[in-house]
Amino acid sequence: MPTPIGKHYEPDLSFVLNTTKIISQHLRKGQLVILESTTYPGTTEEELLPILSQTGLKVGKDFFLGYSPEREDPGNKKFSTATIPKIVSGITERCLSRVDALYKHIVIKTVPVSSTRIAEATKILENTYRAVNIALVNELKMVFDRMGIDIWEVIEAAKTKPFGFQAFYPGPGLGGHCIPIDPFYLSWKAKEYDIHTRFIELAGEINTYMPYYVVEKTIKALNEREIPIKGAKILIIGVAYKPDVDDDRESPAFVIMDLLEKAGAVVDYHDPYILRLRIGRRCKVMKDSIDLNSENLRGYDCLVVVTNHSNVDYDLLLREARLVIDTRNAFGLNGLDNGRTVKS
Repeated sequence: MPTPIGKHYEPDLSFVLNTTKIISQHLRKGQLVILESTTYPGTTEEELLPILSQTGLKVGKDFFLGYSPEREDPGNKKFSTATIPKIVSGITERCLSRVDALYKHIVIKTVPVSSTRIAEATKILENTYRAVNIALVNELKMVFDRMGIDIWEVIEAAKTKPFGFQAFYPGPGLGGHCIPIDPFYLSWKAKEYDIHTRFIELAGEINTYMPYYVVEKTIKALNEREIPIKGAKILIIGVAYKPDVDDDRESPAFVIMDLLEKAGAVVDYHDPYILRLRIGRRCKVMKDSIDLNSENLRGYDCLVVVTNHSNVDYDLLLREARLVIDTRNAFGLNGLDNGRTVKS
């Protein structure tokens, strides 16, 4: 079940709570209920348990309730559902034993923890860790760009250190259903305890700003070539939130497209995994993917690489494009000598 956020970054548990109410209408003795949606610590115990307990059935005796966060990485060929260790928890010991027994039939390793709150906090930590570190390299990208330093080369050098460093990569902003959203669940919950989560909120500000930075770089690059943004034809390469997937949820591509169109540009896109856009929370207009060929590419004043899908012909882009804004290092450290490619 999705756990989105509202306009003011408050948790939206409506899908989880409505589903729980439906389950409560059919709950019978001996049944096991497990929540997998990412949420703030306390959700299973404070929100689901009261609803299910209204049936008169006792948790740990008549029915069993647990939490086991989903751990998936779409497009990752190294890990599958079965090979990713599964965090398992329960409201009571008897609940935990049943949750653990179920998942042992599905995954090669379970990791039991002492409470549902611990399990919920574990998933929040995993995604907050990524959001904060991505924000760090995004901020450094802007700082180093001003200094004339290539952040991508810096990262390549830094990751040769065999300890104490894990490589994170900058980009045009965060996308997907987890990292842009989940940390704000913890930030919201922390306010109950009079805690201001400054790292989380600062990381959110930096990552939210990145599409604006990309647009600023695009407008500047066009101006340097005496092409006004108003009326400029721009092709976005990739609208999925990460390479080689067909998931466009929370993709920064939509913010970039919207900002460019508001500035007066004519914007199209190409994505081999998403052939048609649909109106959504971030997507404002319906469009069809444009074919990549020499004739089409020559018709655009600028290409903006937002998602570096592996099956895009980047050699073709380099040959035919008048100007390329590369937000993902899609051309590597050695592909920028033509004077028409700008890293962003």
